[in-house]
Amino acid sequence: MELLRTPIVNMDIISLQSLILVFPIFLFIYYFFFLHPTKSKSTTQIGFKNYPLLGTLPEFFVNRHRFLEWSTQVLSQCPTNTAVFSRPGKINGVLTANPANVEHMLKTNFDNYPKGTKFMSLLEDFLGRGIFNSDGEAWRAQRKTASYEFNTRSLRNFVMETAAVELHTRFVPVLERAADVNKVIDLQDLLERYSFDNICKVAFNVDPGCLAGDGTSGSEFMKAFEEAATLSSGRFMYILPGLYKIKKLLNFGSEFKLQKSIATVHKFADDIIKSRMEERKEETDEDLLSRFMGNSEYSPEFLRDIVISFILAGRDTTSSALTWLFWILSSHPKVEQKILDELKAIRLSSGESRQDFYSFDDLRQMHYLHATISEGLRLFPPVPVDTKSSLKNDIMPDGTFVAEGWFVTYNTYAMGRMKSVWGEDCCEFRPERWLEEEENGGGIMVYRPENPFKFPVFHAGPRICLGKEMAYTQMKLVAATIIERFQVEVVKVVEEKNPPEHVLSLTMRMKDGLKVRIKKR
Repeated sequence: MELLRTPIVNMDIISLQSLILVFPIFLFIYYFFFLHPTKSKSTTQIGFKNYPLLGTLPEFFVNRHRFLEWSTQVLSQCPTNTAVFSRPGKINGVLTANPANVEHMLKTNFDNYPKGTKFMSLLEDFLGRGIFNSDGEAWRAQRKTASYEFNTRSLRNFVMETAAVELHTRFVPVLERAADVNKVIDLQDLLERYSFDNICKVAFNVDPGCLAGDGTSGSEFMKAFEEAATLSSGRFMYILPGLYKIKKLLNFGSEFKLQKSIATVHKFADDIIKSRMEERKEETDEDLLSRFMGNSEYSPEFLRDIVISFILAGRDTTSSALTWLFWILSSHPKVEQKILDELKAIRLSSGESRQDFYSFDDLRQMHYLHATISEGLRLFPPVPVDTKSSLKNDIMPDGTFVAEGWFVTYNTYAMGRMKSVWGEDCCEFRPERWLEEEENGGGIMVYRPENPFKFPVFHAGPRICLGKEMAYTQMKLVAATIIERFQVEVVKVVEEKNPPEHVLSLTMRMKDGLKVRIKKR
């Protein structure tokens, strides 16, 4: 701070002549770089503003704290919802919200758009070379094993049972106690704790006890995991891309915190893997770790990378989706009532009481709830952007040129707000857009899946999320159980057109959580 004050304190020693000479120079620089972007012949600005020498850097600097809103606005003004950007240091790329371009990247020309070494290096400290941060053979080997395991009935049943038991023995009692004393609680925090306990059981067959509040080491692990995810994603927002390497080398600031958090996460995972390998657990164990340990080629460090990736996917995505869903429902009572009507009909047809666990068959009948969750995901996708790297020169279906080595990013958040993609009512929350009348008629409305390249919330193409169906199963189970038993009242109701601030980590979280009051139905 003293350094910042020095020019002001010493202002009296600067001569008037110096000020007269320097002021025009500063004025010229300010005008040239910040008020005079390179313009096309059109009077309307299309795409990112491009400044001499600095490219899109000044605009990125000003808007990086609101990157999603800014980029959505820019892409909506582009004829094909695609824009090109450039920054000093030969950093060039394409940002798109065009379904045809997304399909080209993720499927048609899949081999030309890997994650790339630049992208993977930013997350390597945290995720290593797990399935979500690898390319080539390393990715294919993990994908093959995971694909087989995710399609087994035993894993599906294990996930369902784990989620249901955690929900009914821990989550619901917490809500009941809060309702009894009219206590304000942070629903986002509870959902994250629930998801974290749940995925740790599925991944390690270990119960951290975060939701119950009886697991000190588990809570420490969860806190460190959250901090590591947030700080790792922060590397993408640096003005100077290589700055994090200098900070890491000098071990200060955010990089010091990041490395400390990663050490905690890795130690927790390493200890579990080591103990499990020493115990030589039987092959009948159902958790993911046991299934991957069956491959003798996987080192303990590689097993750690795999499991951490699955924890990231299983914990952050579902909790983010459910948090935004309950916020949306707070201002859409008619939608909530339709969900309640659907749940009541399912209970009556099955002869079950509200105290019973929902079965797979029950969840499959929840078409309106499925549509509601999908509509929430469309507007508030847990992973709002995803980036690839171009191996060779290419041309996108909309005619956009992509050079070798460029970044290519598709913006799922923006896609949900494009009139060209979802129509004039794209910003309206309307679950009915996902429903259609059953083929046999009778007026029965059923859920209709959307083109994954129009709705790439779960990615698409060869790298489409293997846990998509499990995620929907868990989200429907949690949402149905809470909605059926409780009224969730948001303490601070924010207008739908002006949603709560978010934290852009590896997933999109509400900045200050979701404060609610719970009332029993």
